[in-house]
Amino acid sequence: MAAVTHLRVPEAAAGERLDRFLAGLPEIGSRAVAERLLRDGGVLVDGSPRPKSSRLAGGEELEFEPPGPVTSTLQPEEMELSVPYEDEHLLVVDKPAGLVVHPAPGHAQGTLVHGLLAYDVEGGEEPERPGIVHRLDRDTSGLMVVARSPEAHRRLQDLVQQRALTREYLALVVGRPRSRSGTIDAPIGRDRRDALRHSLDTDTPREAVTHFEVEELLRRHALLRVRLETGRTHQIRVHLAAVDLPVAGDPAYGRAGDLGLERQFLHAARLAFPHPFTGDPVDVSSPLPADLETALSAARS
Repeated sequence: MAAVTHLRVPEAAAGERLDRFLAGLPEIGSRAVAERLLRDGGVLVDGSPRPKSSRLAGGEELEFEPPGPVTSTLQPEEMELSVPYEDEHLLVVDKPAGLVVHPAPGHAQGTLVHGLLAYDVEGGEEPERPGIVHRLDRDTSGLMVVARSPEAHRRLQDLVQQRALTREYLALVVGRPRSRSGTIDAPIGRDRRDALRHSLDTDTPREAVTHFEVEELLRRHALLRVRLETGRTHQIRVHLAAVDLPVAGDPAYGRAGDLGLERQFLHAARLAFPHPFTGDPVDVSSPLPADLETALSAARS
C-alpha cells in the first residue's frame, strides 16, 4: 500500500478548482485520475471530502493516497467491425448506430471497446477506455480514430488539441438554413434543469464551435455537412437545435420519429488528419448507412 501523502495548498493556488490543482500534482498527473480519486472519496481537504469543483483558498491541508497503476478488467468480445484504415500505430473504425463506445453504467459489456481489444488498442488515462481518442453518441454512426499505443494516443490527442483532426458529419435537419454556410460559436454544458441534457443554458459552459454548410436543400429539410472545431457532448445536436435546425429523428433535441427514423440523422462521414508519426495525410470517408439513406430518400420525395 502506498504511503499517504500530506501537503499544504500554497497561497498561490487560491481560487483554483480542487480537481485542477490535484491534476497538476506529479503524484496524480492527470484530470481523469484526480476526478476518480475525488469521486471515490480518496482526497481529504482539512480532514473532509469536498466536491471536485470546490475552490481552494490556499493553506488547506490535503491528504490522499497516491494512486498506483490501474489495470483494466475488460475482456475482449467477438464483434464484426468495419475498419477502413489501420496501421501499426492506429486504426479508423466505422461505428454502427446503437453501439456504445465504452463501458458506462448500464453498458458493462458489448461496447465498441470490447470489440476493439482484438486490435491491440492501447493508450489513455482511463483503463476502461483503451485507445479512445474521441467519442460518438450511441446512436450516431460513423468514423472514429483509435490509438494502438500510449504514444499514438498522446500524439492523436495533441492533434485534437491543435484542431488538426478534421471531423465532418452529415446531418439532416428540419427546416431551411438562413444561409448556405455558417458558424455556431456558443458554449455548452449540462443543462441547468435537466442533468441528462446539454444546452447553452448551463452553469458549466465550455467553448463549443460548429461549422456547417448546405449540401442539399429539400422541401422541409436540409442536408448539412457539419465540421466540429471542438468536441463537446451532443455538440452538433445542441447547436443545430439552438438555431432552429433540429436534427431529424433526434429524440432529445430534435423531432423523434421524423421520416420514420429510429435515431438521429447524424453520421460521422469523414475523418482527416496528418498521421501522428509520419505526417502523411490520412483521409477516410464513410457512406450513409441504409437507414439514413432511406430517410433521405423520403425527405426528397
